[in-house]
Amino acid sequence: MQQEKLVIIDFGSQVTQLIARRVRECGVYAEIMPYTTNFRLSENIKGIILSGGPSSVNEQESPKIGLEEIIGEIPILGICYGAQFLSKSLGGTVVSSNKREYGRATIHLSNKSQLFEGFDINSPEVWMSHSDTISKLPENFIATAYTDQIPVAAFENPQDSIFALQFHPEVVHSQQGKLLLENFVRRICKYQSNWTPANFVSEKVSVLQQQLGKDKVLLGLSGGVDSSVAALLLHKAIGKQLIGIFIDNGLLRKGEFEEVLESYHETGLQVVGVDARKEFYEALAGISDPEQKRKTIGRVFVEIFDREAQKLKNIKWLAQGTIYPDVIESISVNGPSATIKSHHNVGGLPEKMKLKIVEPLRLLFKDEVRKVGAQLNLNPNILNRHPFPGPGLAIRILGDITKHKVELLQQADKIFIDALKKYNLYNNIWQAGVVLLPVKSVGVMGDERSYEEVVALRAVHSLDGMTADWVHLPYDFLADVSNQIINQVKGINRVVYDISSKPPATIEWE
Repeated sequence: MQQEKLVIIDFGSQVTQLIARRVRECGVYAEIMPYTTNFRLSENIKGIILSGGPSSVNEQESPKIGLEEIIGEIPILGICYGAQFLSKSLGGTVVSSNKREYGRATIHLSNKSQLFEGFDINSPEVWMSHSDTISKLPENFIATAYTDQIPVAAFENPQDSIFALQFHPEVVHSQQGKLLLENFVRRICKYQSNWTPANFVSEKVSVLQQQLGKDKVLLGLSGGVDSSVAALLLHKAIGKQLIGIFIDNGLLRKGEFEEVLESYHETGLQVVGVDARKEFYEALAGISDPEQKRKTIGRVFVEIFDREAQKLKNIKWLAQGTIYPDVIESISVNGPSATIKSHHNVGGLPEKMKLKIVEPLRLLFKDEVRKVGAQLNLNPNILNRHPFPGPGLAIRILGDITKHKVELLQQADKIFIDALKKYNLYNNIWQAGVVLLPVKSVGVMGDERSYEEVVALRAVHSLDGMTADWVHLPYDFLADVSNQIINQVKGINRVVYDISSKPPATIEWE
């Protein structure tokens, strides 16, 4: 049986991914397609959403899709640009203006609508982001909501199941946005809401078994959530046909290589652990530029991974922990991002090793990966682990890398992370770590003057890493951590706390 899905046509909005995530939270599988895709209806598609976008529908080169095959066949929901596109395409009038309505607005309901079923008029805030305004609706359409600024904030043609919102229900600022999306997918499109971790695991295991047969599969493990969940999913499907390689680059957290390797073995995974610390330290010697560090780490990783893979026989597939945001990035309306940091991965290996690629997580967002990991009983220490940069501690040591600096940072970092767990703060934080600064400071240790290293603590709240706010950690906690680091880590005599948000700062310092 084919998985039911809802299609989101992307007109270039910065928050199109959020639409997919909100729909999936309703238990419905949503897939994003650029407006340039040659879209075709199929039996498993029961609804379509047209996203927002930065263009004006009155521009000659504005994004367009053909509506002829869709209207009357399946329900349509247009959001912002998608709403304006529906109005103009079907005979309405959209007026362009230099005056932009951006931010919170209060909506008022003007007609009964299935889309607004259960809407609480006591929480009417929504998020607007538009300059074009719908001044005249197409024939057979009615307005269902308005604001103090615009006469048409929502409109519909219920006979043809066409619905439209001038605001963004997918963002958290729209107080009941999720309700509107739930009404669309459940009441109007009548999806079964069967997109669950358990169903995903069951269906994916069956697909992997058919795809891979008796072939052997190689997977590079990092100790992170994505590669670990990919490993468990493949292991459930093909058992001992999966072989993992876990490389210790000397830039992991203190004791992490041994702990994660043991955890993998406890789950029955066949994993080869490789101690390559010396090779990485030698390759990184004297390099201070962060981008050069990343490229060096990536190059050495590929060399070692390739060397270890050559020792194995009859490998046919290379598994990768690609997740859905990576897929969206590669097919984006705007194309891949112009600037992407070099990353510690297995890029370049498939062509060199002549292996076929399998990506068991390519349909999942990060939060869904964690849910699938929980379904597969992944060790909580890995499942609930904060995001950790591919280059590891190399980009948390500002300046050149030495074994001594790594050891200092590992000790300080362990004290910080252990304290977060002890104070029950760890699970409420998106990401935390310690940064070794390229400066020394004067201090007094006992009765003697010291001139030692400085570290910065970093802890942020975030939903997806795109934006982040610094965490207001309790003063007594910070005092405890500072005292422990200075007293227990010989060579560090000053601890500071980073209170920068993203933007303008980034989460990592390099």
